[in-house]
Amino acid sequence: MKKIALVSHGCAKNLVDSELILGILAQNGYEITLNENETDIVIVNTCSFICDAERESVHTILELIDAGKKVIVTGCLAQKHPEELKAEIPELAAVVGTTDFTKIIEVIKQIDGGFVSEVSEKPEYIYPENVERQQITMGSSSYIKIADGCSYRCGYCIIPYLRGDYHSRKMEDIIAEAKNMVKKGVTEIILVAQDTTGYGIDIYKKSMLPELLRELNKIEGLGWIRIMYAYPTQMKDDLLTAIAECEKVVKYVDIPLQHSHPEMLKLMNRPSFDYRPMIESIRKIVPDVSVRTAFIVGYPGETEEHFEHLCEFVRDMKFDRMGVFCYSREKGTPSYSMKPQVPKKVAKARYEKLMEIQQSISLERNRKFIGKLLPCIIECYSDEGEVIARTQYDAPEIDGVVNIKTNKHVVPGDIELVRIIDATEYDLVGEI
Repeated sequence: MKKIALVSHGCAKNLVDSELILGILAQNGYEITLNENETDIVIVNTCSFICDAERESVHTILELIDAGKKVIVTGCLAQKHPEELKAEIPELAAVVGTTDFTKIIEVIKQIDGGFVSEVSEKPEYIYPENVERQQITMGSSSYIKIADGCSYRCGYCIIPYLRGDYHSRKMEDIIAEAKNMVKKGVTEIILVAQDTTGYGIDIYKKSMLPELLRELNKIEGLGWIRIMYAYPTQMKDDLLTAIAECEKVVKYVDIPLQHSHPEMLKLMNRPSFDYRPMIESIRKIVPDVSVRTAFIVGYPGETEEHFEHLCEFVRDMKFDRMGVFCYSREKGTPSYSMKPQVPKKVAKARYEKLMEIQQSISLERNRKFIGKLLPCIIECYSDEGEVIARTQYDAPEIDGVVNIKTNKHVVPGDIELVRIIDATEYDLVGEI
């Protein structure tokens, strides 16, 4: 049986798909590897959310083809540009759409006969429950995809066109997967979807995230449960109460707001209301919560007045964690043809100003932890022998870490009490 390699790009949701592809290969007797030098067939699971992500994916594809590999392109880039990929890179072995990866075995069997295209015109993502994921990142944390697709149509976002409308998984399937992960040694599970707070509306006729959290909270041996990608209109009291009451659910709310000005929110086709009371409600119902958000600057039509409104909002709300993105103009989205487009130079200057405002807020928030004992999940040892960990207020790879000085032997995945002794804008220093 052939050995197949896989290279994964993009978000955590794409990572889950990569792990499902590996699971399908393993179930069908294929030997799998993450080292493309060990085989002549490589699957590249691509990202197409913004131009930079597309460029990174294309760079990988071209490098592999130059190395003489048979390359199968899956994921968002294959869904978005199947014909263009084949025209521009005729050496490709196959393109496979976002919701067609379950057919990967048939595709592999056909590539010796010439180019194969397996891309659904109208994608509809149904999670393959009969596949056991082969986890790439076996460690303290692992992602669980509770839904895929999206039924919102935000002006800047291509995802609904690449993955179809929102589809939730059944609660019992998610719980079974979480239990299986805990048996494998996972300490923290991270729930992901295009919108986690919309979980269940399509199949149970109401948001079932609060109930899901309460069920997951009962799993023995599980350390932390984290929710990513909340949506403003679904941030209701029953969800916040569940976050507050479930001791395993970390006190961390990730709610990308994208902007603060009602005119900009309307242009983005986002919920347009004053977000201040909602943020205050989150902080009131969930004591000691860390609120993470993200904003887009330079969206078409954003004036200096709109941007100053956003700056003031960030100063007032003092978010614990915040990401900022310059608007990326994507074909196929409503915002692509909107006017006026904001010059890239202006967007970059706005990005830098907003990040500068946040840096001082972040430093101030982090300094409040100095002298406190915080439970931290052990990630790994650095090359210098320092222990790298995270508090419950930090998601892996996007937030800060805790650099720990200790002579104690600690085990990745364990949760240890760490005394915080210093803080920078993004990271903490601790000791055990």
